[in-house]
Amino acid sequence: MAPSDPILGVTEAYVADQNPKKVNLGVGVYYDDNGKIPLLECVRHAESERLKAAPPRGYLPIDGIAAYDKAVKTLLFGNDSKAVQESRVVTVQALGGTGGLKIGADFLKRISPNSEVWISDPSWENHRQLFEAAGFTVKNYPYYEAKTRGLNFEGMRNALAAAPAGTIIVLHACCHNPTGVDLIGDQWKEILAIVQRRGLIPFLDLAYQGFADGLDEDAYPARLFAGAMSPVFLASSFSKSLSLYGERVGAFSLVTASTEEATRVLSQLKRIVRTTYSNPPGHGSQLAAMVLNSPELRAQWEQELGAMRDRIKRMRLELAANVKERAKVDWGFILQQRGMFSYTGLTKEQVQRLRKEYSIYAIETGRICVAALNSGNVEYVAQAIAKVL
Repeated sequence: MAPSDPILGVTEAYVADQNPKKVNLGVGVYYDDNGKIPLLECVRHAESERLKAAPPRGYLPIDGIAAYDKAVKTLLFGNDSKAVQESRVVTVQALGGTGGLKIGADFLKRISPNSEVWISDPSWENHRQLFEAAGFTVKNYPYYEAKTRGLNFEGMRNALAAAPAGTIIVLHACCHNPTGVDLIGDQWKEILAIVQRRGLIPFLDLAYQGFADGLDEDAYPARLFAGAMSPVFLASSFSKSLSLYGERVGAFSLVTASTEEATRVLSQLKRIVRTTYSNPPGHGSQLAAMVLNSPELRAQWEQELGAMRDRIKRMRLELAANVKERAKVDWGFILQQRGMFSYTGLTKEQVQRLRKEYSIYAIETGRICVAALNSGNVEYVAQAIAKVL
């Protein structure tokens, strides 16, 4: 038997719990204030228009819908991206962000088979599994500092500065999963300088664009790297930002050195896709393309995404204030973290007490999904946390 997924295991235990006050803080999904996965109005409108047209459901091209791929490039790298204008960016539709990582990992194994892959400590569990499954040796670089519940930037910087040339460095572009702790501002410029100086290969994971500060602001690392070097690998997703989880709408992008190289890269990526899943699904990507390419729907999306982002920030504020009031403990660190997740510093024993005594489910590392909090449960969760601290 293969080991069970730690997050899915928490969800299974939550579903079986009969306590009406139960709360699942382990799930990696955005919920609205009613505890429901939202169907965005921009998506609802796009889907209505698509169903009215009753299009045939034929196979898509191997690399996906052209209008989708083009819109994703602009979203990630910006309207004024020199790399995009010079046709040096290759983007292919992928099965969610995970599929984008998989395409990139398989491609890297073909062109740089002896490289090591370095991921942050900690990182999303699937990062290690994906790259190990592709045949790579995966190591960690320092990232999270438990004492401050913040970034160990000095440790990260020193480790990357000693990495062998050709090492593949996986970087969370924003809303780090699982900690919520991000690099900011000039820290990104320092990491870029190290990557260039050491001859490292950057692979950015941008699964939460729009959930930290905004669509353009959260794409800053991608645009910084793309404007300074090649190759730059990037996996992206619309699962969270368009609330299209089950449609598996993502992309893999690669910044190359020239138009000619981009053409060769695309031919190789098509071979990987063809032998993996042949070609991508159409419905969700059509909806995403409609939203991205319609000025009205794009504006509506940005408004709805902003509301989701603001609600998460509000939950952080309320949780921190309530814990401080009840436990007399400063939880201000949670306000510095960004996105859907937080490393709370809760111990394994404290997490187990939350589950056993209060039916509050979190990951044993202390990671919680802040987006699972709402006005109806945040005080209950804070009260329980205060009692186990």
